[in-house]
Amino acid sequence: QEPVSLVDGKRVVNLTSNNYLALANHPALKAAAIGATQTYGVGSAAVRTIIGTMTLHAKLEQRLAEFKGTESALVLQSGFATNVAVCQCLMSEETDLLVSDALNHASIIDGARLAKSERKIYPHKDMAALRKILESPQARKARRKMIVTDGVFSMDGTLAPLADIAGLLDRYDATLILDDAHATGCIGEHGRGTLEDLGIEHPSIIQMGTLGKALGTFGAFIAGSSELIQLLVSKARPFIYTTALPPAVAAAATAAIEIIEAEPQRRARLRDNTAIFKDRLSKTGLDTLGSETHIVPILVGDAVKTMEMSRRLLAKGIFIQGIRPPTVPAGTSRLRAALSSEHTRTDIETALDAIIETFNELR
Repeated sequence: QEPVSLVDGKRVVNLTSNNYLALANHPALKAAAIGATQTYGVGSAAVRTIIGTMTLHAKLEQRLAEFKGTESALVLQSGFATNVAVCQCLMSEETDLLVSDALNHASIIDGARLAKSERKIYPHKDMAALRKILESPQARKARRKMIVTDGVFSMDGTLAPLADIAGLLDRYDATLILDDAHATGCIGEHGRGTLEDLGIEHPSIIQMGTLGKALGTFGAFIAGSSELIQLLVSKARPFIYTTALPPAVAAAATAAIEIIEAEPQRRARLRDNTAIFKDRLSKTGLDTLGSETHIVPILVGDAVKTMEMSRRLLAKGIFIQGIRPPTVPAGTSRLRAALSSEHTRTDIETALDAIIETFNELR
């Protein structure tokens, strides 16, 4: 997970990890995890609703609520489980309506499938299509309407049109579930995510985030009203029926929040590294698919060629994963780069030299 990592014994520039702020090996997180293990043991050995909730879980949830600016927060065991829990719990009647962006994460797709509600998919970022769904007779009759979108779309690095979506909530009496997994810690003045970056505040927005990306640990959370969190504690099956996070994880995640708030320079370095990377790719004529964030896809098109490029780059000391169908649509296979705040200028230039050279070899 380090910016320069060992892969099969070889040192490579790592452009694949979600360790965006390089906190996964930070001394403060290690110390917090070790201290929690010595005090509380290795495992929580129970679900949260029986005897699995420790002081560390409560402290982490309090800090997450403060960080996200909400009344309350709830920690779950993974981002996938969190999205499933929210969709399944809130969309619990056949008269409910869940409306999802076509490029949402697989966890949202599966969460929608497990919900009892009707579901509609709108074309990616198509606000006219979203409004049409919300104006339909089915939507007008719905007991509860919930729009679900990624904040940062993980295969494209693009941002959801959140200002437009937020403008629809009051008009159509809808709730927004925002999956801000790839933005939490990285985007916004204080790292609070896409809502902070755009200056959006709305009581009908529920925020989901992960602990396993910029925070460098494991697990995920929902941030929202106290009433929402009480409902999830009572009804969200992935929360109720899964063992609580290990105390070391909760302690390390709390330490990560402190660093994110105290060291804005990490986000500044991430932005600078991303700008350098994109600028040279653009000048070379490579297509980054409109990326607006630290996730930078480089379009190849053909799936076989994409994987061959990934293999050649690894041989040259650059680890950048090829992404092909079914993860992305046919004809849009790509190399997917993920920048880190701790990549050096040399790391970035070395990677760019190799990427451009390999494109020219296989053009």
